[in-house]
Amino acid sequence: MKIVHAGSELFPYIKTGGLADAVGALTAALSDNGHEVSVFVPGYRAVLEHRDAAGATRTMRLKIELADQFLSGDVRMFSPRPNLKVYLICREEFFDRQGPYGNGERDYEDNADRFIFFCKGVVEALRLGDFGADVVHSHDWQAALLPLLLRETERRHGTTLALKTVFTIHNIAYQGVFPAKIFARTNLPDELYSMDGLEYYSQINLMKGGILFADRVTTVSPRYAKEIQTPEFGCGLDGVAQTRADDLVGLLNGVDNSIWNPAVDPHLPARYSAVNLSGKHVCRLDLLKRSGFAPEFKGPIFGMVCRLTEQKGIDFVLANRDFFAAHECRLIVLGSGDRRMEEELLELAAEVPQKVSLAAKHDEAMSHLIEAGSDFFVMPSVFEPCGLNQMYSQLYGTVPIVSRVGGLVDTVVDADEDPALGTGLMCDPNAASLRDALQRALVLFSDRPRYLAIQQRGMAKNFSWSRAASGYERLYQESL
Repeated sequence: MKIVHAGSELFPYIKTGGLADAVGALTAALSDNGHEVSVFVPGYRAVLEHRDAAGATRTMRLKIELADQFLSGDVRMFSPRPNLKVYLICREEFFDRQGPYGNGERDYEDNADRFIFFCKGVVEALRLGDFGADVVHSHDWQAALLPLLLRETERRHGTTLALKTVFTIHNIAYQGVFPAKIFARTNLPDELYSMDGLEYYSQINLMKGGILFADRVTTVSPRYAKEIQTPEFGCGLDGVAQTRADDLVGLLNGVDNSIWNPAVDPHLPARYSAVNLSGKHVCRLDLLKRSGFAPEFKGPIFGMVCRLTEQKGIDFVLANRDFFAAHECRLIVLGSGDRRMEEELLELAAEVPQKVSLAAKHDEAMSHLIEAGSDFFVMPSVFEPCGLNQMYSQLYGTVPIVSRVGGLVDTVVDADEDPALGTGLMCDPNAASLRDALQRALVLFSDRPRYLAIQQRGMAKNFSWSRAASGYERLYQESL
C-alpha cells in the first residue's frame, strides 16, 4: 500500500511525548513490512538540524491560502530508511523556533495559523506531488483538519488524493480549540462552521473536525476508545465520539524493540535479559549512585519518568509523601512540567534527601536507566490513552504500579487479582488506592520468588510494533 502519515512530532527528530514515539515506530514498522510510506512533519528548527536532514532536498514550492492571504513555503524530503520518506513542510516564520508548541511558559499565540498551514501544506504537497495514496493517516489536533481539507481540495479540483483517511486520537484532552475568527483561516465553506462541523461552543475545535470527517477514527488502546465516549474521559467530545462509534477502533501502541530492549540498550551500564538478570543489578547500583544514594541500599526503588502534570497522578504521589518518609525505600523521579508540582517534589526531596530524588529535566539516557534500575515503576495516571512506560517497565523487569485507566488496563494484569498471569499492581486513580498499591509493593518485594515470577512474566510479554502495525494494516485493508 501507499500510506501517508502526518503529525506534529516524529521520533527521533522532534519529541515532547509519546506521540513522537508512536508515529516514528509505526511508520518505520509499516515501511519495514514493504509498504511505501511517506510521513509529513513541520519543518521545525530541530528537525532541520538533525543529521538525517542534512541532505534533505527541496521537492516543491508551496503557495498556501490562509483567509485572504497567500503564504509561501517549501517541501523538503529525506529518506532515513528503505520505503520511508520524510517530508518537511517548511516556513521559517512558523517553524524556525526553539520549541514545537510554545516557549516553555505558554503556547505560541499563532498555533492555529501554524498548524492550519501545516495541514494545508500536506494537502497541497499530495496534490502537486501526485502521491496516489491509498491511505492518509493523521494524528492528533495539529493534523486533525487534514481529512476535511483533503476532501474539500478533491472536490474543488475534481481529483482523488487518497482513497481513505484515518485519524488517530492520541490524547483527547488536547483538542486545538481556538476563537471563532480562526475559522476564516481554513477557507472552508461557511456551512462547516456549525454544530455538525468545526463549531464548538462558539469556538472552533480542530480535533472535532478529525473525528467527524475521517473515514476511520482510532485511539491508542481499546479501553481508551470506550472511555472517550463517556463524559468522564471524553473532555467534552464524548457525544461527537459516540456519533462515530461504528467507525471507531482502539489499537494498542507498541514498543520499538530496537530502542527499548535491555539486551541491547546502549544507554545502560550493563545489558541483561530474562535469562541473565545480573546486568539489572549493575543498573540498580548505577541508578542509586547517580541519584545521590548509597549503592549498597537493599530496599525497593520506586521510579517515575513523566511530565509533571495533573494527568500523571503527581498529586497522588505527593499525598503519600509520608509513605516514602516512613518506609525504607527510595523514590527517584525524572520529569518537569507544572511548576507547583515540581516545587513540591523538590521540597519532599529536601525533607528526606536520603530517600527521594528529583531530576527536573528531560534526559533520555536517565529515563532508560530508571526503567532498568528500579524495582517498581509508579504510574498512577488520572487518565492514560495508551501509556508506554508501563510496557517498557515490564520488558525491563521492573514491576509497574498503574491506575485502572486507558491502555494501562489493556497492558497490565494485577498480580494480587490474578496470581497466575499478573505482571504488575493496579490501583484506582486516587491517593488512598495508590497507597494501598505501594504497601502491596513492599510485601511483594519481600517475597523474592513471587517477585521474580512476576518479573519474568512481564519480560516475556510481546509489545512489539510489528504486532501493533499488523492491526493498522488490517484496518487499512478493511477500509479500502
